[in-house]
Amino acid sequence: MTFDPTAPVNRLADRFWEALLALNPSTATVYGDERYADRLEDPTEAGRAAMRSLFESTLAEAETIPEDGLTTEDHITRDMLGVICRLAIEQDDQRFDLLRVVDQINGPQTLLAQMVQFQPADTPERLDKLIARIHAYGPFMAANTALLEEGRATGLTAPRITAERTVDQLERLVAIPPEASPVVEMARVGSDADRDRVLEAVRDIVYPADAMFLEGLRAYLPASRKDPGIWSAPNGEAIYRTQILTWTTLDIDPAEVHRIGLEELIAIQDEQRAIARSAGLGDDLAAYRAMLDADPANHPATPGEMLQRAREDIDRALAVAPRYFGRLPRAGCDVKAVEAFKEKDSPFAYYYPPDLEGNRPGTYYANTYDLSSRMYSSLATTTYHEAVPGHHFQIALEMENPHLNVFRRLGARMAGGAYIEGWGLYSERLADEMGLFRDDRERYGMLSAQAWRAARLVVDSGMHALRWTRQQSIDFLLAAGLTSTDATIETDRYITWPAQALTYKLGQRQIELLRRELTARDGARFDLRTFHDEVLGHGSLPLATLARELPRWMPAPA
Repeated sequence: MTFDPTAPVNRLADRFWEALLALNPSTATVYGDERYADRLEDPTEAGRAAMRSLFESTLAEAETIPEDGLTTEDHITRDMLGVICRLAIEQDDQRFDLLRVVDQINGPQTLLAQMVQFQPADTPERLDKLIARIHAYGPFMAANTALLEEGRATGLTAPRITAERTVDQLERLVAIPPEASPVVEMARVGSDADRDRVLEAVRDIVYPADAMFLEGLRAYLPASRKDPGIWSAPNGEAIYRTQILTWTTLDIDPAEVHRIGLEELIAIQDEQRAIARSAGLGDDLAAYRAMLDADPANHPATPGEMLQRAREDIDRALAVAPRYFGRLPRAGCDVKAVEAFKEKDSPFAYYYPPDLEGNRPGTYYANTYDLSSRMYSSLATTTYHEAVPGHHFQIALEMENPHLNVFRRLGARMAGGAYIEGWGLYSERLADEMGLFRDDRERYGMLSAQAWRAARLVVDSGMHALRWTRQQSIDFLLAAGLTSTDATIETDRYITWPAQALTYKLGQRQIELLRRELTARDGARFDLRTFHDEVLGHGSLPLATLARELPRWMPAPA
């Protein structure tokens, strides 16, 4: 495979990615690019217009590049630029930014605390950039407060529960003494004197900005939507369709999503019942879950014990991975706890990528909130999903791929959400094949996670299209095996991020379908290591692209 950086489509992709980073400074920081570390995104009308102009000009130029004669990868790059730009323009037309501004998980109030973990401030120049970025937080939050007012004026507002959770989070943040602020405590500075400079800027800029945003949110609350589903917003049905397409790249009817979720859940629960019967509990899944919950040995005693167990599972997975993968990532994978200020509103776990220069490993964040509800039998499958062989393998290999342009290595995730989460969920099943689960309890944890992702199809489409209530979602997830804490946090996440929850099971289904088709085609000569290398060897892809190209990348044996 050859990569020609001078090909027109690669030059266009490079220009697009460079311009996108300049308009999204925090994204640049996450990838270790320090050029824009003194600024933040521009949520104003001018900033939105600049983003739209980039998408429109990139789309127009991509459409002028002839398809004839393009290599497979160049053809994919051209298609992906078109997909990303068209969807971004459609979301701008629908003003999805007015909904995105109220978010208890990744809202603007969380940005600085996340940035300081990725942004070194250990030299005078780097420290100056961090201080400048903190000062940029004032106008940044003022612009976000203006979006709240615009949402109220247009009626395009967030659901009440999302607004309430965001208010609660801001109240916790502003109640923290400035010297104990996550931004101050986690800043990667070189000395106590440098931390004092950060403290001064946080006290003078961040706290007043957060207080202003909090005041705006309190005024916003009465205008927020009582019903959780996006259907209740102006143009809500069209917005949900766009979000389904944005997250999955599939034009699929919400009712079909709902049906698939119910069918998948029935099949998975049959597997769970087999384990319950082997434990002498018959078909009583609730009794089996109660047994897991009642066992003190199945619960970490401290956050440190939970994180250490995750590290052990990553090491065990890495030890057997060469039997299932021909290529392994160079980047390591660290394990950290979700920060205290956001753990109450965060999912059980998530992953952040390494930087391009190899100076920072990938990071698997595990949520130690409500520790008594956390179980080792659930932690194992989550670790294999988020870390090894899941997102860490998929994202690190993508970033390290020398055959892809920078846009494909870093930016293609904008169109590959279902591929990414589909691989993560596929990895949980793969972990079972790899012999990573210690016992039936951990296997049951894996099946519970599979059931949870099937249930996501049901409740996401239920709330956003079929007019389910929030409590219906919580009750359905409880019945599917989630704890009360997770059922509540997860429901509120789905409310805040319409259609994101569809990516997991729909993506997994596509990967598993391709594996079955290629196994049937190649018979005994099917090579699983090659299959995995090819699935991961071309970066994040729209599901339709993966289905079209993978059989070509794995030609039938002669």
